[in-house]
Formats: sequence, structure tokens, C-alpha cells
Amino acid sequence: MSSAARLSVVIVTRERPHAPEYHAYSSVLVGRAIAAATQAGWQVDVVAAQDDGREASLRRTDDAGALVILGGEDIAPEFYGAARGYRGEGAHAERADEAQIALVQRAIHRGTPLLGICRGHQIIDVALGGTLIQDLGEGSAHRHDDVPMERVMSTHDVHVAPGSRLLNGLGAVAETRSAHHQAVDRLGDGLVVAARASDGLIEAIEHETAPILGVQWHPEDPGAPTGQLSALLGTLASPVSLAA
Repeated sequence: MSSAARLSVVIVTRERPHAPEYHAYSSVLVGRAIAAATQAGWQVDVVAAQDDGREASLRRTDDAGALVILGGEDIAPEFYGAARGYRGEGAHAERADEAQIALVQRAIHRGTPLLGICRGHQIIDVALGGTLIQDLGEGSAHRHDDVPMERVMSTHDVHVAPGSRLLNGLGAVAETRSAHHQAVDRLGDGLVVAARASDGLIEAIEHETAPILGVQWHPEDPGAPTGQLSALLGTLASPVSLAA
């Protein structure tokens, strides 16, 4: 299999000694994403942006045929022109922010297929000059607070935009699993809304011309609808065609 059929799965970090419960659940999601991509025919390489830094992350993904940026910590607000001290603020990973933003910008320039999930969805927006809603407030339908980590995911529908190029395979309404307390606010350059939740929050974005898609939810969660992750991975170029 050629290097063109290689998929770089970009995570924040390989370890979180300060947050073992969160890291354990995050590792489950990463593992499921890797398994689905491997089953689809990709040769998967995992890059930890916080650990590797900007230059090493760019170098390690240079010949990847496509990228997936997974979830993780809140993006540091200085990257989108906001202030710290908001409700629900946790640890940040600024080296990962810088590296992943650079990966998105290069993907846009090269036309490399890229899927962003949760934090990765927000990274796409911020990389292109967009902003975020910093906290959705108490009682949000988009996550369960003050529960064990394995119960934090919330189930809710999203409404796919009729003109979406990359989400049309999910149907007009899709059930999703999410655990976010932030959301895309102002869209970055070249981005359009691909799906919204019933409360109006932006749940998916795609680029007008580049093969770039971001979803706020977690298709890799164990409770996600069967086949949803595979369908979203299918928006990336086929590993078979890239290897040809």
C-alpha cells in the first residue's frame, strides 16, 4: 500500500496523568476511530500534536492521503481572539492547538481531505479565522454534566443542510452522540454550515471547495448509530483510489 493511502489520525496527547478517567475514555474513542479506518482500508498513523509539536506534526503527516483530527481539550481562547476565565474552562494544550491549526491550513492549501471530530471540528473553524461560543451554560442538551465519564455523552438529532456536499449520506436528520460545552460561533473563511441541532447550534461545517468536513458530535462513540463513523470516513478520498 502506498504512502498516499495513509491516514493520519491526529490526537491531542498520548497521556494525561492529571486526568486519567478522561484519558481512558478518550483512548476508547481513538481506538474505535483507528479500527474503523483500518477496516476501511487505510494505513493508519497516529500523531499526538501536543507531544510532537507543530513542526514534527507537519513533517509526520506530510505524505498522508487524508487526515482525521479527533477530540480533546478546549482550544486556548487566544487563538480565536477571546479571553480566558470562562465557565467550564479546563486545561489547554497550546502546542496541539498550534500544530492542528497548521495542519488544517496546509490541508486547505493542498486540497487534502480532512475530517474534524468535536475539537477537530472547532479547530477547522478557528484555523480559518472563525470563533467559538465558549460555554453553552448549565443544562445544555449537548452533554451530561456531573456524571461518570462513561455517561457524559448526550443523544440528540441534527438537521443536515439540504445543500451539503459531504453529509448528504446521513439523510435529512441524523441521531448523534455529543459531549461538548462549546460550539462554533462565527464561521471561518470559506466554511458553510452543513448541519444544525434543533436549538440552532452549528453541528457540522464543510469547506465550500476543499474536501474538509467537521462534525461537533462523536461518531466514534460506542453508543453512536451503527455505520455513522464509516459513512463519515467515507467522505475522505478512497484509500484504494489514492493507492492506485
